[in-house]
Amino acid sequence: MSKQYETVIGLEVHVELATKTKIFCGCSTAFGAAPNTQTCPVCTGMPGSLPVLNRQVLEYAIAVGLATNCDITRYAKFDRKNYFYPDNPQNYQISQLYLPICRNGGVEIETKEGGRKTVGIHEIHMEEDAGKLLHDAWEDCSLVDYNRSGVPLIEIVSEPDMRSAEEVIAYLEKLRLLIQYLGASDCKLQEGSMRADVNLSVREAGAEQFGTRTEMKNLNSFKAISRAIAGETERQIDLIESGEKVVQETRRWDDVKGESYVMRSKEDAQDYRYFPDPDLVPVVVSDEMLQKIRAAQPEFRNEKMRRYREEFGLPDYDIEIITESRHMADLFEAATAICGQPKKVSNWLMGETLRLMKEKETDAQDLCFSPEHLAKLIRLTDEKVITGAVAKEVFEVMFTENIDPEQYAEEKGLKTVNDEGALQKTVAEVIAANPQSVEDYRNGKEKAIGFLVGQTMKAMKGKADPAAVNRILKEACRK
Repeated sequence: MSKQYETVIGLEVHVELATKTKIFCGCSTAFGAAPNTQTCPVCTGMPGSLPVLNRQVLEYAIAVGLATNCDITRYAKFDRKNYFYPDNPQNYQISQLYLPICRNGGVEIETKEGGRKTVGIHEIHMEEDAGKLLHDAWEDCSLVDYNRSGVPLIEIVSEPDMRSAEEVIAYLEKLRLLIQYLGASDCKLQEGSMRADVNLSVREAGAEQFGTRTEMKNLNSFKAISRAIAGETERQIDLIESGEKVVQETRRWDDVKGESYVMRSKEDAQDYRYFPDPDLVPVVVSDEMLQKIRAAQPEFRNEKMRRYREEFGLPDYDIEIITESRHMADLFEAATAICGQPKKVSNWLMGETLRLMKEKETDAQDLCFSPEHLAKLIRLTDEKVITGAVAKEVFEVMFTENIDPEQYAEEKGLKTVNDEGALQKTVAEVIAANPQSVEDYRNGKEKAIGFLVGQTMKAMKGKADPAAVNRILKEACRK
């Protein structure tokens, strides 16, 4: 009888914070700049340069700690973590080991079986990011870009409470939503602003003692994380089944090949030779500061979902999609406040907005059209200033350029034609061109009128009121 195994997983999640400047200097954190253009003596580790803590980094870290039910350390310090890599200009990283800013928290997730469990958070600490190595296969060399060096991070260290890839993804989704709602980070995995190190071990089902763990570094997509967990679980079980030992080590997951390989043997804290940073003063969190940050916490997704059901009466599916992004939720609320029609606002977000987001590969937080313009588009349609078909055409431009829909419809001649004479003339031409459909309608085939309406709308380039066209056609066909 084959043995049953259990996977034990803990995560170290690195999140780049949404500050405009770096953690210890005034250099920009903007993504995508030319290499080594956002650097200074502090973030490149020049002798004699002195770091100064960015207050916004501290406030974001505390806000995330409160959102994840952590205890906030009222007297925190920074430490130097010594290691020697080409992308680390100082040959040490300023981090927090002994007195991290947040400890002993947890977030609740839904399990695959539909239950709930709490994933414990051991600590959250502030630290600086390293630079980025760029490997040039053509020139057979490696280049380093220090723009990312000194970008502020928080590292969220979980307890080993997760037992499957599904639980890991649920935990990461929960963290991402909390942090995005706070505005502390955009958490874009594809840009590296949220990355996860997966610590994983296996043990026989029912065993109390953990197995030997390995760590897989810098996974930046949910798909890669799921595949890495499956691959490493299988690798460790194969080792145990064949009588070999799992070695504690750091591994790199290759998602293209679907396998991991050894980077280095796993270091312990003593290998990094931590010591208190002599250039940074301790961080003292006052009652006033803590109270101010707590008071500024937003309405998070769960509370928002409950309110949307009660206040707006939206279907659960709409609510789930809209509240997946704080930006989309804010768009919905602001547009609804202007036009007073929550379901119509929701329909535009759930329909055309999602379609265009998928087509143009746009994230919800990057939507640029304003709630004022969306509300105006709904009003123009309701008042039959433009038709539904024209509204979709206008919205497509509004989606990318945030144009004023009324002004655009006016300039492009898209407003509904209400000239009875023009409509009757077009209807007469359509009837003359389609005698069989007219005869079918007169013989009781109601569908025939739909075809004639379509032909008329086509002739009017979608600018006629469909109800008026329907009425005039029916009157003309009866003559």
